This record gives sequence, structure tokens and C-alpha cells, in this order.
Amino acid sequence: MPAMNLVQAINNALEIKLREDEDILLFGEDAGLEGGVFRVTQGLQAKFGERRVFDTPLSESVLLGAGLGMAVTGLRPIVEIQFSGFMYPAMNQLVTHVSRMRNRSRGVFTVPMTIRMPYGGGIRALELHSESMEAIYGHVPGLKVVIPSCPYDAKGLLISAIESNDPVLFMEPKKIYRSFRQDVPEEAYRVPLGKASVTRQGEDLTLVAYGAMMRVASKAVEQAAKEGTDVELIDLRTIYPLDRETVLDSVRKTGRLMVLHEGPKTFGVAAELISIVNEEAMEYLEAPPQRVCGFDTIMPLPMGEDHYMPTPERVLYAIEKMKAFAE
Repeated sequence: MPAMNLVQAINNALEIKLREDEDILLFGEDAGLEGGVFRVTQGLQAKFGERRVFDTPLSESVLLGAGLGMAVTGLRPIVEIQFSGFMYPAMNQLVTHVSRMRNRSRGVFTVPMTIRMPYGGGIRALELHSESMEAIYGHVPGLKVVIPSCPYDAKGLLISAIESNDPVLFMEPKKIYRSFRQDVPEEAYRVPLGKASVTRQGEDLTLVAYGAMMRVASKAVEQAAKEGTDVELIDLRTIYPLDRETVLDSVRKTGRLMVLHEGPKTFGVAAELISIVNEEAMEYLEAPPQRVCGFDTIMPLPMGEDHYMPTPERVLYAIEKMKAFAE
């Protein structure tokens, strides 16, 4: 079993599906010949030809509109948006057409389209290159939103996304593209969409994270264990649909909830999870739920990025605050 980083696992998933299904096309700005800005699709055009893997004009609206047309006529397009901050010109296509087509046509048309895009900070990029705005897309009915945190999940989730008959937004945390490796099977496998993963069992507190923040969470959990706090760690994996039951079951066991994400705090994924727990498991809570998030500002330019990104220290401080409340 080879050890792969996130880039290699995603590339491997794309290669498997392109080989299996001739109706699958992959395209985007520089996604063909060069293999994308981060070289995630490198080598695929050479293997499958320019009719299957190709470059496009610099127009995100055209990318999603063309993908929609392909999807409703029997193809399975995989569209790459170069950076998540470039998605905004295509919001009309995404919200008005792509996500609504099944409902609009009363099920006559489906949109088996996967939209891939790197997102988040951590690489000191320019403005609109470090957005973490996943909560925006979680508001869009008809759209699934997936964020992997490790190579194994990335491959299995992407294969599931490509095989879905509904549109899937597959957000790739670029901070961890090449930061670590993991054993990944060479053959095809699937990780189900909409199912969170309990990566560490614990008794004292539930910590929910996803994407690159799982690395931050893991470091905080290790330190908390040394200080006597047994944290249960959940990787959300899918922003929409949310795995409510896994989170609720954990909170009913631990009595405490903390949510960690990189995106802005207000109206974020953490707020939604806390609302769910307040509505369905409030009687189990021993302390007010806590959010450790990015700030309600635009992501700073490179020199200020470290002041924005959540850290293990911020997570540990919040854990100590929750413990102190119960005492």
C-alpha cells in the first residue's frame, strides 16, 4: 500500500474514475497541460488526451455553465476552480442553476457534477487566494459540500462525489496538500458522503473540526490529554449534509461541545452545530458550547495570516475555559 500525500491521493482518485468511465471529463484553468496551480491533475492529460482533460478560458461562470450543460446531457464533468476565492463570479450558475436543476425539472434532470477547488489559508497567498467561506455553500439547497482532512479520506470521498448524481463541491485544504503522507489503497474505494468520523474516543469533551483544522485539533487534543482532559475528536468530513447524529451521540456522552474551523465565526458551521446541539441535546450539556474560529474579517495579507489562523493554543485555552465552568 503506497504512502500518498493529499495531492497524490486526489490525483489517484481522478485517474481511476477517468479510466473507468469515458463520460467523465476534467477541465479548468490550467488543469490540463500544466496540471493546475498545485499540480493536482498533473499527468492526466497525457494519459487521457485533450478531449477528456483540458484547459479552459479564465471564466468561472463559463466553467460551471458548461459543466451544467454537460451534466444534464449525460456526461459527468469534474470542474476545477483555481482558487476558492475565484468562485464568486460563478455564483449565479451555482446557486441559480446547478443546485436547482433536479428540483426545477421535478427529477427529469440530474447534475452529476463535481466542482473541485483549493481553499483556506496557510500558504501566505494573495488576496482571494486564502478564503475559507465554506459556510456560504452550506446554505445552498441541492448542493453537497465535502472537505477532506487526510489523503485516505480525500480519495474515498472524491470517488463518492464523482459517482453522486447530485452536484458536489469538493473543497481541498491546500495548507495540507503536501504536509504529510498516509497509507492509501491503490484500488478504488468509497468514503460515504454525509458521514463524520470519530478519530479519537474521549469522555470529557467533544471537539469537532474538519479540513486542515484537524491537524490543529489533533495537536491540541494530545496536549490536553497530558493535562488530564480526555477529548473525543470528530472529523466532520461533509459540511452539507451534516452528520447530526454522530455529533449528538458524542455530546450526550461527554457533556461538552467545541467546534473548530478556519472560516469566520459569525454564521459559520460552528454556529449551526451548536444550534443543533442546543435544540436536541441541551439537557446533556455541562458547560456552554465554545467556538474557536477565524475572525470576522477578510483574511489578512501574508504577513498577518498567522494572527488569523486558529492555533492549538487557542483550542487549549477554550478547553480550559470549559473545564473551569464545570468546576
